[in-house]
Amino acid sequence: MVSAAFPVMASAARPSISAVRGDGLPRYARSDGIFVSESIVREDPATNPMSSTTDLNQLVEALGDAIVIADASGAITLWNPAAQRIFGFTESEALGKSLDIITPQRLQHRHWEGYHKTMATGITKYGNDVLRVPAVHKDGHSLSIAFTVALLYAADKKVSAIVAVIRDETSRFEDERNLKKRLMELEALVAKSSNPTKD
Repeated sequence: MVSAAFPVMASAARPSISAVRGDGLPRYARSDGIFVSESIVREDPATNPMSSTTDLNQLVEALGDAIVIADASGAITLWNPAAQRIFGFTESEALGKSLDIITPQRLQHRHWEGYHKTMATGITKYGNDVLRVPAVHKDGHSLSIAFTVALLYAADKKVSAIVAVIRDETSRFEDERNLKKRLMELEALVAKSSNPTKD
C-alpha cells in the first residue's frame, strides 16, 4: 500500500518529497509514478544516496517526463519543469488549478467521470497500461500525450491523490498520421494501376 498527502499549494512552493521505507523496503520516485510508504522514515544519505529530500526533488525536476499530482478534487499539487515545458504553464500558474487547464473542453466531462470513479474505488487500469489522449497547451494548440498513473493513499486508506507521468508524443503522432496518409495514397495508386480504366 502506498501513502502520501500533497495538499493544494497556494503558492509556487514545491511540496517536499522524501525517500522512505515501508515494510522494510525502500520506496522511491519512479518514472511510472511516485510511491510513498505509509510510515515515513528518513534514511541516512551516507548509506542511501536516494534518501535525501534534495535528491528526490532533483529527480522529479530532472525527469524528461512531466510529473503531475492532483488531489481528490482534481486540483494540481505538484507540477515539475517537464510539465511546464510540455504544457506551457509555469509551476505558479498550475498549482491549485484544475486539471481542466490541460484537458480539451470536449473531453472534460468524460475525464471527470473517470477521475471521480477512480478516487472513489481506488481502481485504475492505467497503472500499467499507457493511455494516449489529446491535451491542450497554454497557448491553445493541441497536444498528443501518453501517460500512466499511480494512486496515493491517505492514512485512512482512501485515495488522496493521483500521480500522472506524462510524455509528449505530438511529433510521433504527427509522423504516424503522415505515414498512414502516405500509405493510403500508395495503396490507392497501386489499386489504380492494377485496374486501369479504358479510354
